[in-house]
Amino acid sequence: MPGHVPPKNTAMTRFMRMLCTGFVASACLSGSALAEGIPSGTADETAARPTYPSLQFRGFTDFDYTTSDEPSGTTGFDLGQVVLHMVSPLARKVNYFGEVSVTPRNTGYGIEVERSFVRYDHNDFFKVSVGRFHTQIGYWNTAFHHGLWLQTTVGRPDQIRFGTTFVPVHFVGAQVEGKIPSGDAGLGYSAAVGNGRSEILSRAGDNGDLNPNRAWIAQLMARPTHLYGLEVGSSVYHDVLSNSSGLEFKEWIVSGYGALTRETPELIGEVILVRHEDMAGVDFDSYSFYVQGAYRLPGAASMFKPYARYEQMDIADAEPVFTLSDEQVVIGGLRMDVAELVAIKVEYRNQLRTGPGRSNTLLVQTSLTF
Repeated sequence: MPGHVPPKNTAMTRFMRMLCTGFVASACLSGSALAEGIPSGTADETAARPTYPSLQFRGFTDFDYTTSDEPSGTTGFDLGQVVLHMVSPLARKVNYFGEVSVTPRNTGYGIEVERSFVRYDHNDFFKVSVGRFHTQIGYWNTAFHHGLWLQTTVGRPDQIRFGTTFVPVHFVGAQVEGKIPSGDAGLGYSAAVGNGRSEILSRAGDNGDLNPNRAWIAQLMARPTHLYGLEVGSSVYHDVLSNSSGLEFKEWIVSGYGALTRETPELIGEVILVRHEDMAGVDFDSYSFYVQGAYRLPGAASMFKPYARYEQMDIADAEPVFTLSDEQVVIGGLRMDVAELVAIKVEYRNQLRTGPGRSNTLLVQTSLTF
């Protein structure tokens, strides 16, 4: 690809790769020795023998400033989420991962278990997990998590932002995943079955499903070995939604994406189609998509990474489930990696929505990992 590619052995590149493509697995391979439960043996044997559990932590947080001409928008300084990632090997092929967030509210702080699952790694072709995940819909939702330092931009695309009702961003159930023998094509799969959405559509079914119909999702992706940094994929999700009025709607979600994450350039795009079918068999089709581009500047300017994104959401007329409105969003910004683990982002956002009309927002964010 044209342009300068930052050296792959820089500290920031190594750290980003660890978090985005193998943090859990790599962290589980190392562990501190515990004093109890270690059989007797030579010093070398004891040092090489893994011990369980071996809990490790990684933290993220951000600090933000917002100014906007939207009448109902919040402005000023705010403390972003404080996020803690936890990983602990429990046995040679069994690992636990957890993610907890602390979010400022008007009346205090909200504590949320974002992810919590145990995984058995039989081999590269078959891994099974049980717990609470980020739903395997599209690319962004599983590539970037609650630590905003991980992503280029200030916020997530609206179609998969946390708290949205357009898609279920969290999923409670069982999941299998792994590679598919395919040579240079680099195929992989994942499939899951679990609880559907709760009556509050933005919430996962943490306490059980509202009806006897389990939700399921299947995803197929490819990471071609001869095209470094490229990933393409597609997924299908199905559930039956229920509400307090006794109404039910079949929900189908189909997504497709492509992502090239070389930094020079970074190109990400995905489209999500949502169909709701009422009890009379009438379909309501909504869709959303975004395209994002970024490019880390070469040489002495490599700390700077300008970016832009376009988003569009079209909600079906008379949609019986969503209360969302059509919208178009254009953002442009600059990420500055002022230190190995600290980034400052300055972003302009122009949004047009049905009803409220057009608004302009300027955001400044300091994000970091610790």
